[in-house]
Formats: sequence, C-alpha cells, structure tokens
Amino acid sequence: MFSDFEDDGPMWKGQGPRQSRHKVKFSQRFNTIPVVQVNLSMWDADSKTNLRGDLQAENVTRDGFELVFRTWGDSRVARIRTSWMAIGPVGHEEEWDLY
Repeated sequence: MFSDFEDDGPMWKGQGPRQSRHKVKFSQRFNTIPVVQVNLSMWDADSKTNLRGDLQAENVTRDGFELVFRTWGDSRVARIRTSWMAIGPVGHEEEWDLY
C-alpha cells in the first residue's frame, strides 16, 4: 500500500494523525454493495516507537472502495502490504434485466 521509508514519507517521518488512501476498483461490478474484509499482510515499523495502526475499507460501492490506513502519535511505519476480499452477488452473463 505504501513504502514511506524509501523517501522519508509522512508515515515514516511524520508525527500525529496521518493516513494513506488507495482506491480499489473491482474487476466486475457487484449487484449490490458487497461486504469487504481487509487485512494487513505485511507490517514494517520502527521498534523504538509505539506501534499504532488502523486499516479500514471506506466508501464501499458496487464498483470498488477506498483502502485506508491510519496511524498517529509517534508511530513510524516504514511500509505495509494489505490484502482484501469482497463478498456479494455478481451478475452472470446469462442473466437478463427485463424491466
């Protein structure tokens, strides 16, 4: 999702509330707004500061969502990698909308 230690980005050098947003577009549109589960799959942080993080899926639509990571205080997050899964009904090529 980000790698801020390489260029002294805000997650690595900043203080206080910070966030990183990434737009995710689904490969296929859902019939209804899906349920989205997000996970940290890699977390690299400074061992000398408190480890604080919050990962959420926000603004979920049938077409995609925003993946948001937040940290605060003196936390220094070098990089994270995330994974996600969206669950909901999708259309089938043989379904027809008659009305």
